[in-house]
Amino acid sequence: MTVVVATADFEVYHDVVNELRDRGVQFTTIEPGDDLPEQARICIRAEGDDVDTELPVIVADSNHPRKVVEEALAVLRGESGRTIIGIDPGTRPGIAILSGDLVVSAFHVPLADAAAVVREEIEDAIDPVVRIGDGARLQGAQLIRELEDVLVELVDETGTTPYLGTGARGMGDVLAAVNIARLEGDVVEERDIDPTQGELGVIKRRSRERSDDNREIDEQLARRVAAGELTIEEALAEHREE
Repeated sequence: MTVVVATADFEVYHDVVNELRDRGVQFTTIEPGDDLPEQARICIRAEGDDVDTELPVIVADSNHPRKVVEEALAVLRGESGRTIIGIDPGTRPGIAILSGDLVVSAFHVPLADAAAVVREEIEDAIDPVVRIGDGARLQGAQLIRELEDVLVELVDETGTTPYLGTGARGMGDVLAAVNIARLEGDVVEERDIDPTQGELGVIKRRSRERSDDNREIDEQLARRVAAGELTIEEALAEHREE
């Protein structure tokens, strides 16, 4: 799945390579005239470069490196389309994997397992994007942190949860994830959340429910749980040591 940049034009080389790196695309560089590697799928060159190949070739303009990379990725994706992961965040997120408009797989897993599921699904994907609904703020922020090296968009999930008829119980989160995947959002690298008193109260109540001795963590530990620094079990252990 390698993109090959074969050019003697320094500006094209610099701008296209930086754009490929920013997008997390696998690539290699060679001099014009060198043999292309076996795993090569597409070649990018400048206007004046002489490259002998039967592979698809994109002629690059250093003024528009993003457009060049988008064109190359479109060729690589082919008819199947881009891999898009939609996530309806929560304590058990719904996860939907789309290839173009086609839903190819879906999951409903504990929050602790969600990032690992996403990473496995995008491992061999070309230019994937993860779209996370903005509803469950704390869980969404945790997923964004755990997927820090992945392209993530935050999506307004208003209206994405469908009506569920008879026999469809439990499918709402997954169907919402499909709808979220089909909406464009804003690219985010982190989401700083100041938890509300209500959200802290939920965390404290869960700590009491999970404790064998009906122990409830204090607000400071609850804030660390909300920030993803501690699990509830780790917070309970620290509380016992105080």
